[in-house]
Parts: sequence; C-alpha cells; structure tokens
Amino acid sequence: MTDAAMMESTGPARQLARLRAIMHRLRAPGGCPWDAEQSHASLIPNLIEEAYETVDTIQRGDFNHLREELGDLLLQVVFHSELAEEAGHFNLDDVAREISDKLIRRHPHVFAQSAAATSDAVLQQWDEIKRMEKGATDQPYLYGIGHGLPALMRAAKLQKKAAKVGFDWPDEAGVLAKIREEAAELDHAIAAGDPQAIAEETGDLLFSVVNLLRFRQLDPELVMAAANTKFEHRFATMQQLLQAADLSLEAATLEQMEAAWQHAKMLS
Repeated sequence: MTDAAMMESTGPARQLARLRAIMHRLRAPGGCPWDAEQSHASLIPNLIEEAYETVDTIQRGDFNHLREELGDLLLQVVFHSELAEEAGHFNLDDVAREISDKLIRRHPHVFAQSAAATSDAVLQQWDEIKRMEKGATDQPYLYGIGHGLPALMRAAKLQKKAAKVGFDWPDEAGVLAKIREEAAELDHAIAAGDPQAIAEETGDLLFSVVNLLRFRQLDPELVMAAANTKFEHRFATMQQLLQAADLSLEAATLEQMEAAWQHAKMLS
C-alpha cells in the first residue's frame, strides 16, 4: 500500500489492512527511527500501560476515549505481530487464525455437540479443554495459573481455581476470621522485630483480603485502583486546604496535614 493509499483508505473492511501497512512503513528503512528501534521487550511497558488506560476509560464510562484506548491497545498487537513477522515467526493473520480456532475449540456447546447451559458450566468446560490443550492434565491442579499477572490479580485467580474443587470457606464469616487471624500474626511478627516474618505475614494478610474481595465478587486490582485514586484526590484537596492557610506541604507539620486530611475526607 502506497503512502497516498494509506492516507485515503476508507471503509471498515480496509482499516485493519491500512493499520498494518502503516506499521510496516514505520518500521521500514526511511520510516520512524523510534519505531525501528523497538523490540518485543522494549514494548512491554507500552503494552501494560495501554491495557490499564483502557481499563480506566471503561471504569469511567468514557466511550469516546475507550475507542481511542482500544486503538492504542490494538496497535500493540499489530506492532508485536510486525516484529514477529520480520523475524519469520508469525504474522497478524496467524494471530487472528489462532484465536479464532481457539474460540471454536473452547465453545463446543456453540460450534459442536457439547452441552453447557450456564456460565459456570461454560467456564468449567473451558478450563478442562484448556488443560487438555496444554498437556497439563498430569500437572498440579494450579499449574500455570496466571504467571505474569499482577500479584493481586493472580491471587484472585488462584483462589477462584482452588474454589472450583471445593477448597474454599463455606461462608464469608470464615474469610473475615482468617483476616483477623493473619492481622494478629502480623502484630506478633512486628513485636518480634522479625523482618522475614513481617513480610510473610503481610503477604498472608493481603492474600486473605483478596479472598474477601473474591467472595464479594470484586476485582482486587480495580478495588486497589479506586483506593489509589481516592487517596490521590484527597491528597490534592489537603494540599489546596493547606495552601489556603498559606502553608506548603513541605512547611506543614504532620498535625496540620492530618487536620487538613480529615477536612478533605469530609469534602469528598
């Protein structure tokens, strides 16, 4: 596709081909120096950032920007596929073919004769097919779950998978009791001044809190993201309140910041 054709290409059926042609041109001799320097490894931060920015627009219900962020995320798929094609591994068509084949294989209740009338049945069937495909039927039950995911997200996946075979608390009261137990053990570790035990018990406490969120059908990453945003906004309000009192963050005492923080909490 020529540069002029890239600029003028219209119609939904041609846009993906146009995107691929643009990416190829950027990587070609005489293209963009930055794009030409990139590798799979160097693009990892971009891939993660674009995924989280997409999540942010979904949470905010911002559909205009969701379209933009999905485009940025799609670019990462096209970019990695271009790199792989240059190295002779695979191309974007292979990526699309593989996911299409996978969807058909893992939905036999739609494309074959299997029966799965509920979401739970679909997920159980998906998991069984996945384990067979990956040759993991003789591996430990939790083999290969969520490697590469953020730790909180992986904790939730591990717990959810374990719960499928009945390894779970019968009710939320057991989870809350476990959180209190882990908090007490952390207190003992802190009192003993044992750094290794403090780290271990803190991890156990976090793992138990993730379990509570799973019981409540809440995603730990999204809950943590919301807490981060709340802290950020309240801190900004605290700073504004201090500035209104002719105090900077650096000059304010802890007591003054705490008073402004409590005021900010009432305003939010």
